[in-house]
Amino acid sequence: MADVNRGNRPLSPHIMIYRPQLTSISSIMVRITGIATLGAALLIVAWLLAAASSPAAFAVVDGLLRSVLGDLILFAALWAVYYHMLGRLRHVLWDFGYFVQVPVSEKMAIGMFGLATVLTIFTAAIV
Repeated sequence: MADVNRGNRPLSPHIMIYRPQLTSISSIMVRITGIATLGAALLIVAWLLAAASSPAAFAVVDGLLRSVLGDLILFAALWAVYYHMLGRLRHVLWDFGYFVQVPVSEKMAIGMFGLATVLTIFTAAIV
C-alpha cells in the first residue's frame, strides 16, 4: 500500500482557513433568521396562550410586546422574516439555474439585506 501522509492536511475545510464570502455569510444569515423567526412565532404563541388563560397573564405578555423592547423585538423579527423569505426565493432561483454566477450571487446577497431593510421599514410605516 502506498505511504499516504494524512496527518499534515486538514480533514475538512475549517472556517478559520478560508476567507468569508458574501454568499456564505448570507447563507448563514438565512439560517439564523429562520431560527429567529421561530423564536418570534413562539412569542406570538405565548401571547395567544396568555390571552386564553387569564387576564393577568395576558396583561404581562401584552405589556412586554407593546413596550419599547417588544417593539424592537417585533421589528427585528419582521426583518428576519423578510430576509429569510428573500433567501428562500434566492435558493429557488438557484435551483432553476438562474443567477448562479459568483458576481451576480454577491450582488443578490447585498440586495437581500437592502430589500429586507426597505420592506421592514415600509411595513412598519404603514402599520
